[in-house]
Amino acid sequence: MATRHRLLDAAELLFQAQGVSQTTLQQIAQQAGATRGAIYWHFKDKADLFNAMMERVILPLEAGPKAAVANGTDDPLAEIEEGMAHALTLMTTDPQVRRVFDIATHKVEYTHDMASVQQRHLDARNACIGDFEKALRLAARRAHIKLPVPGAVAAQGLHALISGLIQNWLLDPEGFDLVPTGRRTFRVYLAGLGFGRAQCGAAVVHEAETLVA
Repeated sequence: MATRHRLLDAAELLFQAQGVSQTTLQQIAQQAGATRGAIYWHFKDKADLFNAMMERVILPLEAGPKAAVANGTDDPLAEIEEGMAHALTLMTTDPQVRRVFDIATHKVEYTHDMASVQQRHLDARNACIGDFEKALRLAARRAHIKLPVPGAVAAQGLHALISGLIQNWLLDPEGFDLVPTGRRTFRVYLAGLGFGRAQCGAAVVHEAETLVA
């Protein structure tokens, strides 16, 4: 087990430094102080190793939205926001989460031999969007409003908003403060969907009015 963790640690560092396609299994073995045979003892191939690396952390957008629909909360929008804020905070405070997300979004090419990695990415994205859609529909029913676009479209937009913020922040962490920017844009997005002062609190409307002023 110790060797397996050393190999995964080495893969993280090399994948981020030189990209997944440019990193060989031999380089990972050398970085970990192990043999190439040790890699094949623990992993089927590079894609298997990559997915194992991903599974060591809970990435933003993979876990947060589930709470909004799983906990039976009276305020699913607040659950989504707090889950999002927690995920964004992890990005700014946990080096491993930041490193793995950076690799997954900027350092991997979806070539034929990495098809299982692409499928994992798609599965995680689709699950997140599905949870967003459920939460938004639930919130709309409780607020007695009709969403201006289909729930699936609203969920796609919300996912794009959050994932786009994270990816742009990774390109330039000094460019903006991720967590408060995430909260403000999230609230403006909700206001655009029709969740006004009565449903989401004055903060939502205030953020929208502030940003468009």
